Amino acid sequence: MAAIPPLSTRRESEKEMAKTVLAVFDLDGTLIDSRRDLADSANEMLAAYGAPALTEEDIASMVGCGAVTLVKRVIGAAGVDAPLDEALSRFLSLYDRRLTRHTRPYDDIPRLLEDLRGRDMAVGLLTNKPLEQSVKILDAFGLSKYFQWVVGGDGPWPRKPAPDGMRFLMHQASAGPTETWLIGDSTVDLQTSRNAGVRICLARYGFGYADVPTADLTGDEALVDTPMEIAGVLRVRR
Repeated sequence: MAAIPPLSTRRESEKEMAKTVLAVFDLDGTLIDSRRDLADSANEMLAAYGAPALTEEDIASMVGCGAVTLVKRVIGAAGVDAPLDEALSRFLSLYDRRLTRHTRPYDDIPRLLEDLRGRDMAVGLLTNKPLEQSVKILDAFGLSKYFQWVVGGDGPWPRKPAPDGMRFLMHQASAGPTETWLIGDSTVDLQTSRNAGVRICLARYGFGYADVPTADLTGDEALVDTPMEIAGVLRVRR
């Protein structure tokens, strides 16, 4: 009779063979390139206060923690002395009018999502962007049909990197940590994955990846340079 492997070995083997049950995507910098519309909206807000414009690259580096934090960072960098609530309201109104003026899905994102649609897995969206704006963008590009759940940054859960939204999606999909991937592009996404104990796939093509410190990477991350590489990451049993 063959020897029964130790429990620890069996658990490790099960972990390695766990298949993807839930794939959770970030939005900005992962599915869509929204840099110019965000920057133009922020600079129009600054112009209303008589402040000079910031570069698109500078504003893009401030994206990731939600609209409140973005506006706070922008007016701070521009030296604008304005009530945050007022500046936020102005920014959201301006951005709402240009959500998809220049914003587009990254190349092959529709193809990637169509590929995942044919698999036996759940797909969700977890973003710090307000829910209404997120859904408008998804609808504009015909992407809403690919997501079973969409969690925005203005919902009942704390924004990323808090793990609450991720845990909600895992509960909805009945997925454990080893069966769940978060696909994002930023330090916020990396921290979220660790806080929730799930796997992380980082999109190096996204504008948030430039600010991910190399020292924060431990080697257990999947790193991709194109959207279709994500399909390969999710297909492999680990």
